[in-house]
Amino acid sequence: MLRVSRLADYASVVMACLARHPGEVLPAAQVGAEIHLEAPTVSKLLKRLTQAGLVDSFRGATGGYRLARSAKDISLAEIVEALDGPIGLTECSLGHAGCERQSFCAVSRDWQGIGAAIDNTLRGVSLADMLHRRSGTRGARAV
Repeated sequence: MLRVSRLADYASVVMACLARHPGEVLPAAQVGAEIHLEAPTVSKLLKRLTQAGLVDSFRGATGGYRLARSAKDISLAEIVEALDGPIGLTECSLGHAGCERQSFCAVSRDWQGIGAAIDNTLRGVSLADMLHRRSGTRGARAV
């Protein structure tokens, strides 16, 4: 079964929470309370999302986290990559050279095409799209 990791799934939930509060700086505890995730998990996710440049962090008594860019400018692919690394189904679909079978493999091009289709699909879905689909507000203005 092909699947996104649980942490990448949770990261999309964390990002959606931040997106519902555009421009606000939210403490990690508030994020955790809103999405019903334990504090250590939320902290780990926010750290990784900050390292990936998707979230800005602020220290101090009024510190916390907010989206680094508008939700419409953050793709689902970026969130998945922040937690799981490059998106690909096989080594050759990631463009890695060095497979000793690549010169005579009859299916590597197909896997590369499938991987590219999945990558393009994830890049075509923004965080704002996900929020609007969930709330049933298609065609609404992006966050």
